[in-house]
Amino acid sequence: MILTSKNNPLIKETAALKEKKGRKESGLFLVEGKKMAIECARSGLEIERIFLSENYADELPDCVAETVRVSEDVMRFLSDEKTPQGILCRVGIPGVTPCAPTGKCLFLDGVADPGNLGTILRTANAAGYNEVYLTRDCADPFSPKSVRASMSGVFFTKIYRGERAEILGLLQDTPIVVADMGGVNVFDFQPPKEFALVIGNEANGVSKAVREQATHTVKIPMQETQESLNAAVSAGIIMYVLQKDGFKE
Repeated sequence: MILTSKNNPLIKETAALKEKKGRKESGLFLVEGKKMAIECARSGLEIERIFLSENYADELPDCVAETVRVSEDVMRFLSDEKTPQGILCRVGIPGVTPCAPTGKCLFLDGVADPGNLGTILRTANAAGYNEVYLTRDCADPFSPKSVRASMSGVFFTKIYRGERAEILGLLQDTPIVVADMGGVNVFDFQPPKEFALVIGNEANGVSKAVREQATHTVKIPMQETQESLNAAVSAGIIMYVLQKDGFKE
């Protein structure tokens, strides 16, 4: 059977996952596209249901999940992309209890743009920052835009969300390295063996509470004609600079 009505209860419930309220109420988020669906299955996250457009005949993720066929029009309604790829999954948001880090980690202090957040998660996964702490005023890492920008990073990093004070409590025994233009040149900085790298809000930077607990502050040097860099670009540069010893053979 092919579902053709946008008013079908299952379709309406699934479309609601594009919004934060729908994700919060259901504990589910959306993953679109063949590659992302396969990576999601590989990560071990629970794919609760798979929606396929009526003409989709490509590879499916290797998982046990109910499959639902929908019309091309309904797939466009469910999709958050301009050109749907024909496959969309409903995935359980992992329930993770915040705890102290076990190694190098990332602390996002109010990163508000979902595209930036997803890109940072992508780089964190690539660079070996497996634990990421998010303050409540960060963008939702499970929004369609953030998931898409993460290119599977959201599947393979442990994401802890909490109040700023709660996160700082978990990091009380961890050196905190803040990214800020008032810091020392990151290329000259010798980081501790383990640390939490803080990336602040795109407009306002790192919050006062986090600055007060910081043990180190680093900056990316740049020409006087450029005031700042994009948050995701800055995060990527600093993550790799501070992790460079971890990639030596």
